[in-house]
Amino acid sequence: MRYFAQRLVFYVFTAWAAVTINFFVPRLTPGNPVDSLIAEYQGQISTQAVHSLTVLFGLDKQQGIFQQYISYLGQLARGDLGISFHSFPTPVSSVLAQSLPWTVCLVGVATVLSFAIGTLLGVIVGWRRGSLADMLMPITTFFASIPYFWLALLAIAAFTGVGSFLPSAGGYDPGLVPGWNGAFVASALKHSLLPAATIIVTSVAGWLMGMRNMVVTVSSEDYVTVAHAKGLSERRVMLGYAARNAMLPSVSGFGMALGLVVGGTFLVEYVFSYPGVGLELVSAIGQKDYPLMQGIFLVITLSVLAANFLADLAYMALDPRTRREG
Repeated sequence: MRYFAQRLVFYVFTAWAAVTINFFVPRLTPGNPVDSLIAEYQGQISTQAVHSLTVLFGLDKQQGIFQQYISYLGQLARGDLGISFHSFPTPVSSVLAQSLPWTVCLVGVATVLSFAIGTLLGVIVGWRRGSLADMLMPITTFFASIPYFWLALLAIAAFTGVGSFLPSAGGYDPGLVPGWNGAFVASALKHSLLPAATIIVTSVAGWLMGMRNMVVTVSSEDYVTVAHAKGLSERRVMLGYAARNAMLPSVSGFGMALGLVVGGTFLVEYVFSYPGVGLELVSAIGQKDYPLMQGIFLVITLSVLAANFLADLAYMALDPRTRREG
């Protein structure tokens, strides 16, 4: 229980620090969002509108920095992340609500599948080290060394084009209305196959190599030898003793990977023009959409913290030593 309380306090403090940094960084950069918006509309905004925008973006100079900070915390408590520039006057929360499900479905499913495939193959290869199964290592290492975006470009060149079933860009076929109908879901799945395969192929090697090395390490431990001496089956020893203890370090890494799901794989989404958070962030950076960038960074940070907290809970369930006091 003490371990749980310590981790909870740590994550609450880290979340507060992330929120505070997210508040101050845009205010320390040259210029401000209102000036950028005025330049975009080429002076067509009146003086009264400029003052309203200054108050709206929390940059009112009549307020002290501490009052602005308290107002910012109050906005976050209400779920208000500000107003997007390039989608003005659409709130940032609405922009994220449209793009976040695409990223979570694509990168989330790809991350879970790559972890499951890589971990399972790592257990098998590590348990049967020195056999033909070790031939997977150089192959996966080769694909792991290829950047996401480069493999995405190769995949587009090789598997898309005239007469191909796989599309090269977009999240669904033009003309379809987003919704939970069969035509739209089938189209969305078809558009996600190639980006998901790109992510899985390049990321599964990391899980495989890490799990393989840990299985090789724990297979020489005393508790594995005792399990063999008891006459337990090879499969039970491999999964119940070696794999369970070997996967403890992978749990923390999986928590970090799940947290980064919200951020998406920016360049992959950009290459495939996939309508996720990554594509929104690239657009926000290009158009200097400070509120949207600020909102995306905050959501990514809090997602990483939440995922790591869940990983700590899973670690507690897998490793009884963390549940002991003192």
